[in-house]
Amino acid sequence: MTALRKILLVAVSILIPFFILMTSIRVLLFPVFTELEYRRPGFPADPYGFTLQDRLKWSRISVDYLTNSAGLDYLADQKLDATTPLYNERELSHMLDVKNLVQFMLIAWPLTGIAILGIGLLAIRSGWLREFWLAISRGGWAAVWFIIAVLAGVAVSFNALFTGFHRIFFSGDTWLFLYTDSLIRLFPMDFWRDAFIVMGVLMLAGGIAVGLFGRFQANKN
Repeated sequence: MTALRKILLVAVSILIPFFILMTSIRVLLFPVFTELEYRRPGFPADPYGFTLQDRLKWSRISVDYLTNSAGLDYLADQKLDATTPLYNERELSHMLDVKNLVQFMLIAWPLTGIAILGIGLLAIRSGWLREFWLAISRGGWAAVWFIIAVLAGVAVSFNALFTGFHRIFFSGDTWLFLYTDSLIRLFPMDFWRDAFIVMGVLMLAGGIAVGLFGRFQANKN
């Protein structure tokens, strides 16, 4: 039982950063972030003609596709005018890859939370609740150090960080597009830089909160 307990406590400390990260990403998938980003002073206008209303319309459809159960036809059927599709074949292929990643996260996110909760219930029944809360605290601080490293990468070279992220999660150069493509016009580099920063701030705040709360609860037990 002692060996199993150690394994479960390590698992908690590893799962906590992932749970906080996925929670932060899920927040960014709500429409409010995109709307605020487009209305942010200094956000670059589309040099090829998308208005603010165009961006709000097409971005909402795009993000909805990532989180709903629709097939690729949901995007393929969208047209800018009678003959011009919203996305070309390369863009559609990338959006499918992104959807698969997002859908995996949407499944893993609650399962991670359930696993942490389950270990917590076992800790209560088995009498090692203090160790559980300490593992929670360590996971929170691990999330803090991880996101500090990510934010440092944003500060040093966001382009390098962005490229590295895509090379890890997507094959080949399927994520490279022309500036005239709708994906770039809707979601320029400034959008992704701000998304990384907001995600980082959310994860930093969440990590600190979990780290302090876990330690507080451990001291009570």
